[in-house]
Amino acid sequence: MVTIDDVKNAAKVLDGVARKTDLIYSPAFSTNGEIYLKTENLQLTGSFKLRGAYNKIASLTEEEKAKGLIACSAGNHAQGVAYAASKCGAKSVICMPASAPISKVEATKALGAEAVLVPGAYDDAHDEADRLQKEHGYTMILPFDDPYVIAGQGTIGLEILEQLPDADAVITPIGGGGLLAGVATAVKAINPSCKVYGVQAEGASAMYQSFRKGTKVATDTVATFADGIAVKNPGDLTYEIIRDKVDDIVTVSEDEIAAAILALIEKQKLIAEGAGATPVAAVLFDKIPTGGRKTVCVVSGGNIDVNILNRVISRGLIMNDRKITITVEMDDKHGRLLDACGIISGCGANVLDVRHNRGKRGIALSSCLVTFELETRDAEQTQQIMQSLREGGYIPRLEE
Repeated sequence: MVTIDDVKNAAKVLDGVARKTDLIYSPAFSTNGEIYLKTENLQLTGSFKLRGAYNKIASLTEEEKAKGLIACSAGNHAQGVAYAASKCGAKSVICMPASAPISKVEATKALGAEAVLVPGAYDDAHDEADRLQKEHGYTMILPFDDPYVIAGQGTIGLEILEQLPDADAVITPIGGGGLLAGVATAVKAINPSCKVYGVQAEGASAMYQSFRKGTKVATDTVATFADGIAVKNPGDLTYEIIRDKVDDIVTVSEDEIAAAILALIEKQKLIAEGAGATPVAAVLFDKIPTGGRKTVCVVSGGNIDVNILNRVISRGLIMNDRKITITVEMDDKHGRLLDACGIISGCGANVLDVRHNRGKRGIALSSCLVTFELETRDAEQTQQIMQSLREGGYIPRLEE
């Protein structure tokens, strides 16, 4: 098991290498207790993964480094290994899921690593890394199930309690469990009364299921845009630590993650990737008790693909009733569409798109369906629009 001394030793190794990221109080999120953000999205390479990767590589012998290093990663561990290997003068090969964001693949290459794209999810990349390691004799740098990696990630827990000694709770994302295991090791050793929670995506919940069942289980598939935590099989060592030291694990939906990313952008001016936003999602949607407590959310990374970000923002707007779709049945007569647009405009909404359908089965031949895509302020304005359309003689339907 990893000890607090291991974490403190890792902190010495990382001194001058990893950035001591800021702990930011968030008034916008502190509607029920005090919420703080540990901004690992502003870490070098854009993610906490640098800590564990560097601590592991620094522990290797010169002979092990000379063989070359290999790792598997969805992107953040890849960049951490690439950066650390470059600092230590070693060659690195990274097996990445073919679905990894282009930005992460290119960043990994830019840091000097050879990127090997593997069809499938993280675990398929892991299998390919195992094969290449045996074929070429590389030294494997595991992304989470390694005591040096866990200890490196645990330095975040040390920093949090230095920056906020009276923290009541710390929340981290979970993929394979290295971050949560490391943070829990540090936090529980220094302040046993401080709660430690983990958050997984509903579509990649292997550690959540393992924690609930009391035995490690794997899932056959993963389905989440939070690629940094899309892990089918959690670590053995990380599971043991999490089972012993973590207070609870919860899950969040894709829509809740998207809403959290949007909230971080608008209210904190911070860019978070899907995995990094999961602790904030858990707070925003009341998955973890925060009332009357000082709670720290670890925003673990900010390496989100811009194409995904565009879709995530759109989904977040829909979640907050700020982008809605209304289908209105109306008489197919001159002026009716113009009148409907006037009602919508009078309520203060902005029309983004209009689609007109005369041939829909099940409606009167003298009627048509018009679908409006609108920008709105909130749910209250949405209901105002619906009521005003009904009063104007229209039959509106809010689309899901």
